[in-house]
Amino acid sequence: MHKKNERSQKQPQELASELAPSIPWLGFRRILLAVLVISSSIAGCVAMYHVISNLEIGWQVTMLVLFALTFTWIALAFWGAVFGFMVCLLRRDPLSLRRQVPLAPNGSLLVSRTALVMPIYAEPPIPTIAGLEATCRSLIEQAKTPDNHIETPLSEHFEVFILSDTQDAEKAKVEAAHVVALQQRLAGQLSVHYRRRENNLGRKAGNIAEFCCRWGRRYDYMVVLDADSLMSGATLLKLVHRMQRQPSVGLIQTVPIPVGQRTLFGLFTQFASALYSPMLAAGQSFWQGDAANYWGHNAIVRTRAFMASAGLPMLSGKPPLGGEILSHDFVEAALLKRSGWQVLLDTSATTAVSSHNPYASASHNSFEAMPSNMLDFAKRDRRWLQGNLQHLRLLTGAGLHTLSRLHFLFGAFAYLSSLVWLGLLACTSLLVGYQAIDNTSEQMLPQSLSVGLLLITLGMLLAPKVLGLLLAFIQCPHAFGGRFRLLTSAVLEILFAALTAPLMMAFHSLFVINVLIGGSIEWQTQPRGERSLRWREVWQHAGWMTLCGLAWSGGVILFSPSAFGWLTPVWLGLVVAVPIIKYSSSSTWGGVLSQRLRLLQTPSVSLSPPLLNEFNALMSRDSSTLPPAEDGATLTLNALPCELSGDMPCQSLYQFNAQTMTSPEPQAKEPN
Repeated sequence: MHKKNERSQKQPQELASELAPSIPWLGFRRILLAVLVISSSIAGCVAMYHVISNLEIGWQVTMLVLFALTFTWIALAFWGAVFGFMVCLLRRDPLSLRRQVPLAPNGSLLVSRTALVMPIYAEPPIPTIAGLEATCRSLIEQAKTPDNHIETPLSEHFEVFILSDTQDAEKAKVEAAHVVALQQRLAGQLSVHYRRRENNLGRKAGNIAEFCCRWGRRYDYMVVLDADSLMSGATLLKLVHRMQRQPSVGLIQTVPIPVGQRTLFGLFTQFASALYSPMLAAGQSFWQGDAANYWGHNAIVRTRAFMASAGLPMLSGKPPLGGEILSHDFVEAALLKRSGWQVLLDTSATTAVSSHNPYASASHNSFEAMPSNMLDFAKRDRRWLQGNLQHLRLLTGAGLHTLSRLHFLFGAFAYLSSLVWLGLLACTSLLVGYQAIDNTSEQMLPQSLSVGLLLITLGMLLAPKVLGLLLAFIQCPHAFGGRFRLLTSAVLEILFAALTAPLMMAFHSLFVINVLIGGSIEWQTQPRGERSLRWREVWQHAGWMTLCGLAWSGGVILFSPSAFGWLTPVWLGLVVAVPIIKYSSSSTWGGVLSQRLRLLQTPSVSLSPPLLNEFNALMSRDSSTLPPAEDGATLTLNALPCELSGDMPCQSLYQFNAQTMTSPEPQAKEPN
């Protein structure tokens, strides 16, 4: 009793600190990463300087700057992967460093209210509603298990909101028909609400902000879902329980893994994500700690913290680098962290399969879909690129945490690095031609040192893939079809990635140049579902790559056959760009590898999670179960809940008073 009274007399900030996630030696982890990356970069630059020491000063400076940027980026990815590999190999939680345990319920009573929020904009209704229904049914089934400690009806703790920005009236009518059918099927189990805006002001961020201002105060938390998101009930309940236990946490981001792919490109990307993402995410969580990032979906957010801290401002100037903040999720995470809230990356669901935890691997899931071909994938990147380049303007934002600034920088450089890599390759090619004409190549290029540096760079570039393969080979080969199929699939994926990397470099470089010269991009609905490309469309968007690759390779071989060999991975990918993009969009070729040869298997296929089985069953449901669209009475939507209006004030990125920030407070309803 004395301890209980002593606990109740503590200040909210002290109690919040007590219940904060345990992240030992976080400062040391970050310093260690910085030292390793910087020392690796310096060593690489010294080696590069010896390679180019005989060049003119202009060439030296240009080559050294481009190489330093590229090699530092590679070193960061390399050491992050090493951290993730060690954490996963030792089966440790990347935050607490404690031994991983089965992801069973923690025993605390569910006392909060959570909104499942799905913003949509002219989405294909069948897969969108099927995915949401699969998530809801998983939650309903999971809530029935006694270990989850839900003493009152689930509908008192969870409600679902479909927030439509669809502007086309006919599409909206079809959309509403599917929502009505979903409301009828889940009646008495979960309340499903549908709100459609007359305009899509602010796009997705504005959609969610309006929800927060109208209904946000009704809920302790909101789980943000994309139109292609799938989350299991076990994962949802685990996130809610964790938010209840840790009142200083403002946001928890899960690691969604792509599923449902059938094209060759989709299968390769899905396999790579399943094999490497758990390890890479664990490495990120290890050093990011409580200053992780937000990816905009498959995450749980403390609603009032979000409302008080994450109102987005407008950037001065015109698009593409001014106006509305497009990649809003990074900024919202930074604003939450600035206000004292912890932002976490939860990797438990994705690393569960690597820990031989059948319970977790079968029931704890966070999934998403993805573009099925390279052109649609590049178009999605083009939208993200403009938003991420805006973040460079926020690097000097007032009060931001250092890691938030790094998230802005890294997000932008993920695309700028392609332009840097292209510049380095162009300089190398020009230098080869210049030296060949001048007959000085033997004097100016120490060949042995050049080869050694190239091999080290390639080794560090491939190391994350090799480490991910080694981890799965040791811990969970069964989830990828066995060791032989895992090894074969990984080799094929590495070859495919090597061929397509120059293509993405070319796409990203073109997009960056377009933005830098003032070209703005319209953010429209991204293509979803399978789409096999036609030759004409591929030639229209990628024919220039093939022509540039032919010209480049021809010029290099004319001046230096040895450099031609070194640059083979780059020019070869460009030369075969058109057939690669065309044939990788084929589900027929994908079927040959995945079904006939049983390659590119992933845990989402081999372990048959109930969530995906439910989704596939709902996708095959007869569409005649929909209410008739012409029956106005049948299409009557459920009434929206009573509003509890609140404010979401616009935050300044240039002024910040730490004294007025929202302090994390413990929940009064949390039982002792």
